[in-house]
Amino acid sequence: MTHKQVTIGKTDVQATPLGLGTNAVGGYNLFPNLKDEDGLNLVKAGLNNGIKLLDTAYVYGLGHSEELVGQAMHDFDRHSFALATKGAQDFSSGEQVINNDPKFLTAQVEASLKRLNTDYLDIYYIHFPDKQTPKAEAVGALQRLREQGKIRAIGLSNFSLDQVKEANADGYVDVVEDEFSLLHRDHEADLMPYLKDHQISFVPYFPLASGLLTGKYDQDVSFPADDIRSQISDFQEPRYSQALKAIDAIRPIADAHQATVAQTVLAWYMQDPLVSVVIPGAKRAAQVEANAQALDVTLSDAEYQTIDTAFSGFKTITSGKSLADPD
Repeated sequence: MTHKQVTIGKTDVQATPLGLGTNAVGGYNLFPNLKDEDGLNLVKAGLNNGIKLLDTAYVYGLGHSEELVGQAMHDFDRHSFALATKGAQDFSSGEQVINNDPKFLTAQVEASLKRLNTDYLDIYYIHFPDKQTPKAEAVGALQRLREQGKIRAIGLSNFSLDQVKEANADGYVDVVEDEFSLLHRDHEADLMPYLKDHQISFVPYFPLASGLLTGKYDQDVSFPADDIRSQISDFQEPRYSQALKAIDAIRPIADAHQATVAQTVLAWYMQDPLVSVVIPGAKRAAQVEANAQALDVTLSDAEYQTIDTAFSGFKTITSGKSLADPD
């Protein structure tokens, strides 16, 4: 089946509205017990099942995710999908420092190209803003790389609205990536309308809220202290119970489409006019294949509105990000 394509910003980069986040591909510093073979297989499963955007980053395994993604995509036509990566983490001092210096970002792009074994990147994101580099100068470095044909679209990740405006002073920004889900909706009021007005695409990460929006949890769940979910606000009361109640409104809609709760949630994002591409992560190929089936779920306007209303309370609850920013 041919799925619809979306255009990234004002560029000619095309992708499906569902992408694949690859922090569990080689991200051994983020997840325990990862196997390279599983990572390779899940990237191939994405490309084999109609997903046309791969999203990785240097900090996922300190380059190892990029190396694995580069290996996995070797058997596919490089021009048939979009490839995004991110950088800003500087370990030259022995500790992680966020660095947006133009020279550093230029070197990061060159290093990512080598690890991914490709001669161009469809999207390159500044992964986090630093505190000292003027934002438009950092973007200017990426614009020069675009003029050289090394990147096709310029992205920002984890930038506030004011930082996005500063970075976009010359109109070079094409896409912004940040946390957004039915449980984290504060960007709907300010950031997302600005992006739409300026033809900047929006790519949400953590769309399934660390698995909470898959519908697999119930009231009796508990997590050990070393499980990252034990520290995330979505799993704390009273927020957790509010989320479970809202998820119950999705179940009959999912059933009507012979879909899972997760597929129905992903379909909702793909019909949100302020969202361009949603990038759920996965640890196994079977999860990627299941997520890809969301491309075939089309909600009616009434179903879309029912889900929107069920989670409307989360528009006014700002819990901050699920995970703290570095630096």
